[in-house]
Amino acid sequence: VQAYIEVKDRDGGIPLTDLTKVFDPFYRVDEDRSRATGGTGLGLSIVKTLVEGMNGTLKVQSKLNEGSVFTVALPM
Repeated sequence: VQAYIEVKDRDGGIPLTDLTKVFDPFYRVDEDRSRATGGTGLGLSIVKTLVEGMNGTLKVQSKLNEGSVFTVALPM
């Protein structure tokens, strides 16, 4: 039995070429964003480490111009 948490957004989505990289430390899809305007590229990396440390999984699905869905699955 697993518990699922989904986080959805309706932002611009993530390009297919970036989907495998979004969980890498310090990776930011939007290279134009500076640390002053938001983000260091660590958030998703930290979440993935924590989820996997609890024997769970973290997945992302995204479509450009439609948004993304992040799904966390944790054992109960």
